[in-house]
Amino acid sequence: MIRESHVQLGKQGLTENFIITLRGHFENHKIVKVSVLQSARENKEDVKKHAMEMEKRLGDRYVAKVIGFTIILRKMKNPVR
Repeated sequence: MIRESHVQLGKQGLTENFIITLRGHFENHKIVKVSVLQSARENKEDVKKHAMEMEKRLGDRYVAKVIGFTIILRKMKNPVR
């Protein structure tokens, strides 16, 4: 069974503390779902930008997928190329 965690991205955006929080969730979970609140976005393009920024800041072992206003992050065993 795949364990997953849920967090919310709010008006402060992608701060260093948010990235540290994501890394902490990945210590116990394979998947983290990030709900992008209205205060952190204007449209769906903003959600895609947040997803790309998260992938970049977390590293090459993480993959992001956007569904609506939710970003699904998955930690892979091997780096993604």
